[in-house]
Amino acid sequence: MGTHPREVNLKFGPNGLIQLARGKRDRRPGALALDPSSDLYCHLVAPLRSGTSRCRLAVGSLTSSAMAFHKSPRGRSGGGSGRHGHRRDGMPRHRSPQENSDTVILYGWHPVTLALANPKRRIRKLYATENAARRLAEENIASKISPEIVRSDVIAAQLSADAVHQGLLAEAAPLPSPTIDTLEPHGMIVVLDQITDPHNVGAILRSAAAFGVQAIVTTQRHSPEATGVLAKSASGALEYVSMVAVQNLARALAELKERGFMTVGLDSAGSDTLDGLALREPLALVMGAEGKGLRQLTRETCDVVARLDMPGAIKSLNVSNAAALALYIGASRLNLMS
Repeated sequence: MGTHPREVNLKFGPNGLIQLARGKRDRRPGALALDPSSDLYCHLVAPLRSGTSRCRLAVGSLTSSAMAFHKSPRGRSGGGSGRHGHRRDGMPRHRSPQENSDTVILYGWHPVTLALANPKRRIRKLYATENAARRLAEENIASKISPEIVRSDVIAAQLSADAVHQGLLAEAAPLPSPTIDTLEPHGMIVVLDQITDPHNVGAILRSAAAFGVQAIVTTQRHSPEATGVLAKSASGALEYVSMVAVQNLARALAELKERGFMTVGLDSAGSDTLDGLALREPLALVMGAEGKGLRQLTRETCDVVARLDMPGAIKSLNVSNAAALALYIGASRLNLMS
């Protein structure tokens, strides 16, 4: 990329990727997209989500190890912006976070079809390939709006290079989000302490839906948006499990405790094993990010910090796998499996 720094504009794409749009002096087509799982993404998400929709950085000053970029497919198939916020090929143009804050991007068969079946979800635009539209009709999946038929590569151009869209993409309104004081004091909820990877959060959502969890509590900062990659990884679970975003996690845990929730943090250094605790309803399982785990204040606010003991040579699990195991133990102990 050269030895001299070159300034570029950084913004969010509707699918959750951070995009580096080329500066005014560089008018070559295309853009660079930063993978949400990269370290650089995590360092840049916080300041952007605090209220700034764009920032500037010098590309040449970044080390090669931090450049977790891949070429965005945007522009390969009928690119270029048209009027009224859509491209000449009929697909929506990329917008800044402020413009897109009230829009959820869903793609893939399960996320889109379950959203269509959810009476609480308002679908604004529905794009489908001919094959996907035919399958919707054959399976009698109703939609309040007619799909706009587009080519597969037109949908792919809106997403990351490895996204599997299965011929469906929808623009939707966010679902209503409850607050801590409206959560029902029964069953289980999951609390995530700054878990930033949308794949992990999506997988946790999927497990949460399988075990009948009523809500996932996340922080407003250092957490992925409920759209794009997260929604795809959740495989439709967004339609079943509410997402609650809070500014202060320790304060939210304190509120949960006031409402009668037993708050159990999961950490490899926990003093007790989860399956050895006397668990009770309502139960809040608190998961920390991989690597750093639970933050100190989060640990101190939990009623107890427990661990998951593994019998094999590898003693730790990916956070989404750990969440699934913890939910199974919790549901079994609370007799929620029947």
